[in-house]
Amino acid sequence: MTNKRFLSLLFSAVLAVISAKAQQYNGYVFYAIQNQSTAYLIDTNSAVIKQWNFATTDKTAYSSYLAPGGQVIRTVKVTNTTFTGGGMSGKVQKVNWNGTATWNYTHSSTTFNLHHDICPMPNGNVLMISYELKTAAEGTQAGVSSTAHVMWPDKIIEVQPTGATTGNIVWEWHAWDHLVQNFDATKSNYQTSIVNHPELFNINYNNTSSTKDWIHMNGIDYNPLLDQITFSSHNLNEMYVIDHSTTTAQAASHTSGNAGKGGDLLYRWGNPAAYGATGTTILHVVHDAHFIPEGTPGAGNLVGFNNNGISTSSSCVDIITPPYNGYNYNLTLGSAYLPATYTSRIVPGGSSSNMSNSQQLPNGNSLITLALTGLIREYGPAGNLLWSKTAAGTVAQAQEYAVCYVDTAVPAIPTIAANATTLTSTSAASYQWYMNGALMPNETNQTLLPTQNGIYIVKTTNANACVYRYSVGYSFSITTNENVYKLHNNSNSIKVFPNPSTGIVSVNFDELDVAEFEVRVVNNIGDVVYKNTNTKNIDLSMLDNGIYHISITTNNKTFSSKKLILMK
Repeated sequence: MTNKRFLSLLFSAVLAVISAKAQQYNGYVFYAIQNQSTAYLIDTNSAVIKQWNFATTDKTAYSSYLAPGGQVIRTVKVTNTTFTGGGMSGKVQKVNWNGTATWNYTHSSTTFNLHHDICPMPNGNVLMISYELKTAAEGTQAGVSSTAHVMWPDKIIEVQPTGATTGNIVWEWHAWDHLVQNFDATKSNYQTSIVNHPELFNINYNNTSSTKDWIHMNGIDYNPLLDQITFSSHNLNEMYVIDHSTTTAQAASHTSGNAGKGGDLLYRWGNPAAYGATGTTILHVVHDAHFIPEGTPGAGNLVGFNNNGISTSSSCVDIITPPYNGYNYNLTLGSAYLPATYTSRIVPGGSSSNMSNSQQLPNGNSLITLALTGLIREYGPAGNLLWSKTAAGTVAQAQEYAVCYVDTAVPAIPTIAANATTLTSTSAASYQWYMNGALMPNETNQTLLPTQNGIYIVKTTNANACVYRYSVGYSFSITTNENVYKLHNNSNSIKVFPNPSTGIVSVNFDELDVAEFEVRVVNNIGDVVYKNTNTKNIDLSMLDNGIYHISITTNNKTFSSKKLILMK
């Protein structure tokens, strides 16, 4: 009996291990140890799949990432006697699977220096964080209230690789262009109310005469659907969102771009006191601000590693749902940005007073790195620990990638071509279209017939549907008869009846002599909610009451739409 009981318990234990393994994300974990010249790709048995040995002079500064096909993109420490402190890099390097460095880009001098995180972009460029030197005189001119002192505010640059060691800065944004203060009324950035200008940094918040590294950005990420950037601030205890759709000149201003606000802050969260609002400070030293990517539960949410979020000896990962309003974010002026607290929180059972990151995985799991102890852990959606690895050193960040992502050659980035009425993607295995950052249901063809003005993006995948790429947004406007046609110059030629309707609708356009046509129904926010071919009688009874627009497309021409009121 005892032996049988032992075997039963052993069998149950084995099943439990198998069950736990089955819940793990099927991927490889990639990490590099800070101040060392190696990087590792391991499976969740901690077996080394691949090890990169870099030049001994190329020490990992902070973050490292993998591109499809196994290319490493990493930050490298270079000596800079002006800018000193944690997270300093100065160089970004690309290294192929075989260990050959294909790009070494240095951005380091006596007036600027790269530091902390980078973000590889869908277009092959890299977003980089850099300090820039501001003199005491420049601080005084900007309305600094403390004794004038040298400062290192942050800037963000987007660099396009051009050669083995060269790159073009194709876009840049400077925090110094977006300051406010209520101390010195003689300065151009003076405002009596800080709380009424949350789009700007209060230069006198948490800024003393000994402060150089005032903001201390440390994490950066990019949302290709919204064309927006998020970044985190160690010293101000906030995460931010800015518009990337601007030109460099517009990024220095307060207007233009998709959101219409230039380079001003579109959203900020974590510490309402930083802009004079009332509310609870949730973030207490934050790293690794990022968007949850499409295809992952909670897509579009913002995430930050809250180093001292529970206490100085207990860290957590906080996830929030921003108050999206198109390309902007809802705010009652004078109040704090919502949500009032985190939407969800993961407690990894440990602490790291500095650095660290998390990654939300497509199966709902989370990979969490406690940097200072080199602890990398994968948790299930319920917070159950599934896998753990302790590296021999400090690991600022770790990432997990699907096996097919590592094995796949880099697919081409799609581009969009347009004629009068049609948008066409370059060829790929599959397609998904978006308008103004929102997915367009059922729009999965290579071509798209837009029904309204907007910014359109196409996402394409490779043959095994493992790696996807986003195009640059294409701004499409229906402004002339070149794009919208009327039947025999008579808009009344399209008839919709009954109107209002309870759901069964007839569409008549007898003056249009065609055999092949498509009927489309679009709701008031631009989503195609119904389409059918070669039928003039349509059933819309499944739709909610409201206002819709019906259009006819034939021979690649979209004809004037008719408004329909649905009242069931």
